[in-house]
Amino acid sequence: MTTREVEHEITVRAAAADVYRLLADVENWPRLFPPSVYVDYLERDGNEERIRIWATANGEAKNWSSRRVLDPDALRIRFWQEVSAPPVAEMTGTWVIEPLAETETRVRLLHSYRAIDDDPEGLTWIDEAVDRNSRAELPGLKTNLELSAQDAGLSLSFEDSVRIEGAAKDAYDFVNEAQLWTERLPHVAKVELTEDTPGLQTLRMDTLTKDGSTHTTESVRVCFPHRKIAYKQTTLPALLDLHTGYWTFEEGPDGVTTATSQHTVVLNADNIGAVLGPEAGVAEARTFIREALGNNSRATLNHAKEHAEARR
Repeated sequence: MTTREVEHEITVRAAAADVYRLLADVENWPRLFPPSVYVDYLERDGNEERIRIWATANGEAKNWSSRRVLDPDALRIRFWQEVSAPPVAEMTGTWVIEPLAETETRVRLLHSYRAIDDDPEGLTWIDEAVDRNSRAELPGLKTNLELSAQDAGLSLSFEDSVRIEGAAKDAYDFVNEAQLWTERLPHVAKVELTEDTPGLQTLRMDTLTKDGSTHTTESVRVCFPHRKIAYKQTTLPALLDLHTGYWTFEEGPDGVTTATSQHTVVLNADNIGAVLGPEAGVAEARTFIREALGNNSRATLNHAKEHAEARR
C-alpha cells in the first residue's frame, strides 16, 4: 500500500492559543473557511467528536461527516472523513499549531492518504486536489484568523425574537418557503430559491432598503424541519466581509412558539466611507447594520407570526 504524506503551512499574526481555540470550535468555521456554510456536532465524548459539515464546492452545496480528535496540550487537531469518495481509499489530516512569538503562529496542515487499489492515476488526482485545496484554503484561513483574533470592533452578533401564539411548524414553513417572499414580504423585491437536495437551499434575492434602493444577496441555507434554518451569505453587500445567521423556532408545552433571528457579521472597514459617507466610522457602521438587518428580520418574524397565528 502506498501512503502519501504531504504538508502545507502558513504563518498567522495571532497568538497560538487563539488560533487553536478558533479552529477547535467548529461553530467558528463559517467565518474561518470561505466554503464552509454550517457545521454541527453529531457526537462529543471528551476530546473526540463527530461533526457534520455543509460547504460549497465548485458552486454546489455539499455535506459530509468527519471525526476529530482534539489535543489542546499539544495544540493539534486530527481529523478524517467517515466515508471517503473515490478515488480516495483513506485520508486523515492534522492541524499543528506552533507558536513562533507572542502574536505569531505557524499553522501546519498535514495530510496522509492512499488511493483505491493503489491506482497511480488516482493517487495523482488526490495529490493535485489536496495541493489545490490546501493552497486555496490557507490564505483565506490566515486572513480570517487574524481578523477574528484582532477584531477591532468589526465583528457583531445580535438577535431578535417574537412570541407566537401558534405552531413552530407554521412559523418555520413561512421562513422555509422563501420562494413566496415577494408575495409575503414588502421588503423583498425579487427572489430565486433552488433546492436540489432536500434541506439544502440556495436563496438569491433583491432586498429593498429604507431609501428605496435594492441590494442583491445570495445565501446557502441548511434547513432542519421545523426547528432551525442556518445560512451563510455567499454574495455580500459592500459593507460586509461576512454574514452568517440562523432562524430558530421553539414551541413550548403551552403551544406558544419563540421564533428568533440571529446574525453574525464582520464589517468591511475599507468600504464604510464609500457606503455611509466620509464622516462614518466603525461605530456608525455597526449601528447601521444592526438596524438594517434587524429591521428586515423583525419584519419577517412578524409576518411569520401572523401566518402561524392565522393557522392556529
